[in-house]
Amino acid sequence: MPIEVLYKKMNIEGYEVFFREAGNPSNPAIILLHGFPSSSHMFRDLIPLLADRYYVIAPDYPGYGNSSMPSVDEFSYTFEHISLVIGELINRLCISRYILYCHDYGGPIGFRIAVRQPERVLGFVIQNAVAHVEGLGEPFDLFKALWADPSPANKKAFAALVDVEFTKKQYVYGVCCPFLISPDGYAMDQFFLDRPGNAAIQLALGYDYRHNVEQYPKWQQYLRTYQPPTLIAWGKNDFIFTLEGAYALARELTCVELVLLCGGHFLLEEASCTVSECIISFFNRVYGF
Repeated sequence: MPIEVLYKKMNIEGYEVFFREAGNPSNPAIILLHGFPSSSHMFRDLIPLLADRYYVIAPDYPGYGNSSMPSVDEFSYTFEHISLVIGELINRLCISRYILYCHDYGGPIGFRIAVRQPERVLGFVIQNAVAHVEGLGEPFDLFKALWADPSPANKKAFAALVDVEFTKKQYVYGVCCPFLISPDGYAMDQFFLDRPGNAAIQLALGYDYRHNVEQYPKWQQYLRTYQPPTLIAWGKNDFIFTLEGAYALARELTCVELVLLCGGHFLLEEASCTVSECIISFFNRVYGF
């Protein structure tokens, strides 16, 4: 019998945080943390494949998807702040322990959550998210220029990362089965990016990303110290986060499985079934569930 996916919102700090929920709350929890410029919509195919044995929660960050989009004057758009909002959502859902699934921007959000309360983390699934500078691909040249000098010229150059061509490129570059890539994904992302005021939000987070890089040594130490069981499921043709980033993560860990899959940045668009099988197999071997 198909498992229903529920679509809910929770008020946190006066703003609505949207999330998808599926599965039995008595099952082990997995928190799906989306990347840029997406939302929990990126997990639409994965959630039903996991919900028969996991309690699945997939939130939209403030400023993304169906969550509230306060202006940059109303809300502090930093990765630290967003991680606190998502942490509060997890707390209010009474989830005491969980697996963190991290993609792209979900990496710095998930690592912050883990470092604050390492005893609550059952493990990680890392899909094209990094904690080492060698994992930053060519698009990060625009980030680095912005960090060094947030001039009008560098802000204008950075804005290319929110236009429709770059959004589409993230979905179609490096894919192995082009006919599996639905245009709905990049069309929906662009709809949200094009909302008035959203470009300023993306610029704020792009500039704040420099603080993630500063935290990399701390996150590496966390991984070495706590050794969370980790499945690295990586779209090997990603041009944003490189294979070197995947290998670097694997070197930090002892209980780790690195699976390089044919696909690009948004691997789940063509490989949700494969990734779900890897998740179920890995954590069944580690924990028996």
